[in-house]
Amino acid sequence: MSDTQLTIAGKRFDSRLLIGTGKYPTLELMKQCHEASGAQIVTLAVRRLDLSAKGEASMMHWIDRERMTLLPNTAGCYTAEDAIRTCRLAEELGMSKWVKLEVLGDERTLFPDVEETLKAARVLVKEGFTVLPYTTDDPITARKLQDLGCAAVMPLAAPIGSGLGIRNPHNLALIREIATVPVIVDAGVGTASDAAIALELGCDAVLMNTAIALAKDPLRMAGAMRKAVEAGRDAFLSGRIPRKAYANASSPLDGLIG
Repeated sequence: MSDTQLTIAGKRFDSRLLIGTGKYPTLELMKQCHEASGAQIVTLAVRRLDLSAKGEASMMHWIDRERMTLLPNTAGCYTAEDAIRTCRLAEELGMSKWVKLEVLGDERTLFPDVEETLKAARVLVKEGFTVLPYTTDDPITARKLQDLGCAAVMPLAAPIGSGLGIRNPHNLALIREIATVPVIVDAGVGTASDAAIALELGCDAVLMNTAIALAKDPLRMAGAMRKAVEAGRDAFLSGRIPRKAYANASSPLDGLIG
């Protein structure tokens, strides 16, 4: 296998790390973390954006639109109708026709509502949006979203913001096996090893926010995540050795003096 850039809907990116904008102590630190991460796609919640804020008080002031592709998301939406309305608002505000679709089904777990997500995706794709849907780690749902015309599928690793890491690597591997669009692991990443594992499984990218924003040293964690994603991708392309039940000598035995 040879390495290539991450390609989503025909657009190429050098980084396989997508990053968020929430929970940072300051907007200035957020921008520094964005730069340290090397990410080229940044997502932000449309419903939580203060449209009245101006200058340095505005979130948009701190996002480098020259370098970053904006990915507005529908966080906080619990119905397809709300999510569709939010995406249309993002377009009207001139943010982006690319959207991260989130339709939540439960306030405690923040798991996606699959039925409502599929409903919203169907409408948004027909309206010409580039849809990247947050979904469960269910291969069948991923295939349905792909078949609707979504530009990627974004299965969760664990509940949003939990930091539990990848709870079901087998399902993520199954999704990667059947998907013909990029698989972007979203939600639940806690540290750099989680990001590396996602890429080692063959997933195309990782999206994260809390793992960086709430780290004791967010700036250093942003750099660690950048390296982890690169290492995970290299490991996947290198091809790991098979797992074996018993020891296998790493030094040749031939020619040893008895």
